Amino acid sequence: MAAAAGTSASSLAVSPYSRPKLVDYRGSKPTNLSFSVSSHSHFRIRLRKNFRVSASASVSAPDLQRRTGPEDLVASILSQVAETDRGVLLKKEEHQRVAAVAQVLQKFCVNEPVKSPLIFGEWDVVYCSVPTSPGGGYRSAFGRLFFKTKEMIQALEAPDIVKNKVSFSVFGYLDGEVSLKGKLKALDDEWIQVIFEPPELKVGPFKFRYGGESEVKLQITYIDDKVRLGKGSRGSLFVFQRRN
Repeated sequence: MAAAAGTSASSLAVSPYSRPKLVDYRGSKPTNLSFSVSSHSHFRIRLRKNFRVSASASVSAPDLQRRTGPEDLVASILSQVAETDRGVLLKKEEHQRVAAVAQVLQKFCVNEPVKSPLIFGEWDVVYCSVPTSPGGGYRSAFGRLFFKTKEMIQALEAPDIVKNKVSFSVFGYLDGEVSLKGKLKALDDEWIQVIFEPPELKVGPFKFRYGGESEVKLQITYIDDKVRLGKGSRGSLFVFQRRN
């Protein structure tokens, strides 16, 4: 909440007559009080609102850090992205709230997350700030008209294998999936690079490869035994949740 108040000169006057006379006291505080006093001991207070309250969807990172620890922040970010089709259904202000929580969580990240064994395992992609970043054209506005995403999974296998899989249904009847296999390379303590082989597409009984190799770079900004947060080279924010 934000309060705005104007500052003006103070004035004070008292009327000895029975007819009330308004006297203004205006200070630099958010609220101004006007007093009315008469000889009959009549006392009236008129509260004048001289401030504006604005509700903002954004949450400041310092406020979040003061109020909560990493466990609460993880629970918050997971609740915000739940049942949103991995972020597709969120409004701009809601994306900003997710980003604010992610920014604070980054302060609790372990040192050298790329070297942490926690990165390995199977992860559900539960959020991306840009819908087409995971899944490409299948996740575009046009693609979602035909392909309903069922699962988006990323598996990291020691020492350096990455497997991505997007499973979907075509018009809700025909099942399919797109999978990629790549090799992971640590660029520094936080950034990784993955070079993927051409994707493989399966639709019903048919299976084939298409396209060529692809490359992605991702910064690991937070990781624990439940979630992993990442930021792409173009600024896309990812939230991964560990599969049971």
